[in-house]
Order: sequence, then C-alpha cells, then structure tokens
Amino acid sequence: MERILLAADYPNLTKLKLFNFEQKIALNYFTNESPLRYIFQQQITELILGNRDRNSMIGSSKKYTTNVYGHILKFFKNLKYLSIIETFNPSYPCLSLHKLPPATFFSSTLTHLCINMFTLDDCLYLLDGRLKQLSTLIIGISYVGEFSSIIHNMDGLPNLKCFSLKCYVQINQYDNKILPLLHRMSFLEKLTLYLRTKNRAGFIDNTHLQNEILIYMPRLHSFTFYISTDNTVDLFHDVPRQDNQRIVTNIRQQLMANIMHYTGDNKAVYHIFSLPFVFDHLEDIGNIFPDTIFSYVTYLLVQDIFAFNHEFFIRIARSCPLLNNLRIVNFQSQSTCNLNTFSSDSSQSYSIVEYPYLTSLDVRTADIDYAEQFLNETKTYAPYLAELTIHYRNLEMVTNNFKREETRWNCAKVKRLIMIGTWVHPKDFYLYFPLL
Repeated sequence: MERILLAADYPNLTKLKLFNFEQKIALNYFTNESPLRYIFQQQITELILGNRDRNSMIGSSKKYTTNVYGHILKFFKNLKYLSIIETFNPSYPCLSLHKLPPATFFSSTLTHLCINMFTLDDCLYLLDGRLKQLSTLIIGISYVGEFSSIIHNMDGLPNLKCFSLKCYVQINQYDNKILPLLHRMSFLEKLTLYLRTKNRAGFIDNTHLQNEILIYMPRLHSFTFYISTDNTVDLFHDVPRQDNQRIVTNIRQQLMANIMHYTGDNKAVYHIFSLPFVFDHLEDIGNIFPDTIFSYVTYLLVQDIFAFNHEFFIRIARSCPLLNNLRIVNFQSQSTCNLNTFSSDSSQSYSIVEYPYLTSLDVRTADIDYAEQFLNETKTYAPYLAELTIHYRNLEMVTNNFKREETRWNCAKVKRLIMIGTWVHPKDFYLYFPLL
C-alpha cells in the first residue's frame, strides 16, 4: 500500500478499500508520523476495511474500539463513509462502547457507518448524539450480553434515513429496547431487520408490524425483514389469525410470508418475513415452510418434533440452492415416516439429494438416521463436505466401524471432524478420513 500511494500524486483520491486489514496497519499507518498522513487525513472521505483480526487475538474489545475504530474517526478528518466488512473471519472484533466516554467514538462528519457491534446497548450508545450527521447505519449484533439499566438518549433521529439491524442470536428485550429505538426514526426511508425474539407476551405478526413500527415511519418506502418469535403458545388464544402454515399478503406494497412452527409441548416459533428472502441465515424451520426459493441462505437450522423424511431434504436442497452450513435438531427416527420403505409410486423418494455447496454439517442434536441420510451416498450427494459435527457412536455405527463403502465418499473430503463422546482411533479411521 505504501509503495503504491507514494509512487505518484493522487489529488483526486477520496476512496480507500483495504483487504486483510489488521490492527497493526492502524498502528503503523494511521499516525502523524506516517508518510501517507496527508492522503489519509485530508483526502479520504470513504474508507472500507476488510477486517481479518480475530476476537481471540486482540484482547479487550474496548481497547480495540479505542485504539482502532475510535482512532480512525479521529485521524481521518474528513471521513464521511466507514464500512467494516468481513473477509475470511466471520467474527471480527466488534465495536464496544459500554463504559467508554462518548468522545472515544465521535464524528461530526460521518454520514454512513457499517459495523458489527457487541450488544444492542452499544447501538443505543452510538445513537446518543455522538454521530449527529449519520444518515445510514448498518449494524450486526454479535452477542446478547447483559442489558444495562442506563436510560439512553431517546431524542428523535431526524437525519437517519437508512437503518439495518441484524441479530442472529435470540433476544428478549425487543419491546424494551428495539421498539423504542425504532420509534425514534420517524424520518426513516429504508429499514432492514433480522431479529429472533423470545419470551414476549405475544407473537410479532403483520398487525404488530403495522401498528408498532410502520405507523411511526410515514416516509418509509422500503421494508425488508425477517422476525421470529419463540414463545409458549395457547392454541386457542395466542395463534395469529392467519393461516398457520403460510400466508402471502401485502404491506406497503411488500409481499411477505409467515409460518407457525411447533417445537414442543406448548412451544412454537412464529416466523414472518418479506419476500423475496434476502438474508443468508434461516433458523428454526420445520417440516412446514413456504414453497419459495431462499436464494441467499447459506446457513440453515432445521428442527421439528416430527421426523424429517427424505422428501423434506429434497425440498431443502431445492429451496436453498446455495446452502453451505446445515444443522439438524430432531431426535425422531426417520423410520416413523417410513424412510426405508419407499412406496413404489414415489419416484422422488428414490432420487439422491444433491447439496453442491454444503461444506458444514452438524448432526450432534439429531437421531442417527440423519447421519445416515447425509453420509450415505445413495441418499445424499455432498461432494464438498469439509466439516462434520457428530456423536462418535453414531458415526461409528453409520460407517460400520469405518468400513462401509456407501458412506465412504461423503466422508472423504472432511477436513475437520468434531466428535461428541469418548472415542478411540480404529485402524481404518484415517483411511476413511484421509484429509484429517
């Protein structure tokens, strides 16, 4: 980078994108002694960093926030656009503002920010007035954390026009934290939400979206969302009035679908989401789901109180063509749905399920039949399966003590094997997994 930027004058250079960014780059180049100081401080208005630092190697998140993220805002005097993106590391160090003074992360020029944050409280700290010019905020929440009792600034956010919040972990502070935050955004024009909530008084359905969110945003013209509610359910009173399987409706010209999925006695997950589905995560899906294509989904968790049959996995492969990571939670044997006694008139049950992009499979919380379903090449074709999480006893039985030919092919590419339970290496183990 230094050699290129010092090779000539770049008077019109205003945008800088750095891949494989690490903390040492900030310490070495984002300083007053750097030969690139003038370019960084005076010219750069747009900075995109592909962060490759790891949480396990950077120490305190607060120190990283101060020494890297906060320092960037101080050093780049004219910065308007800051985006911290993932490269090879899906969990780069998050912005953590709890118990740090507001001046740690402050800017009077920043209008666009994309970054992962530690908890939802950090988002509330961020919107306490320290970034008054902010018009676009795109954040991901990495941890639930302990929610503080601090009363945050609840003033309106008149400059905020675009807001995106994705939280892949379940939260129980939707009503106390998220709704009041959204109510401050009356000038919002574009909203994206991915939320998994639990322990609410009721399910979040389209009536709730209209009365508790959209009514507060009269200028909103784009609403992309996925919201699930994990809750106990009274079958006679709590179930949303729509069709329990799915419904397509129209909300501000936005198509959406919903699913009621039962996960146990008096337990259910209610999903509601906009169409087309644009997110890469989808969790708590069961036997009943919309007949649609989840084009961007790479991570899927399926669970049900009823067994998944072979046809279910055919539907999954068709609905999630780019599926990369699959976790199965189901302790019901497939024999309850006659997996091994296919009817002669069900040709689809005979077909091999193909997962051309599947690299990670987790069946540790599943009946042994699902290990059979995915490792048996006569049932599933997974040519790039590189990571497998499984109980050792199930693996031993399905592979016939690592001698069975039908399961050899789908095990041959595995590079990382996470086994639950005690085990010893039989003599054929490494022949079965040659890449370990």
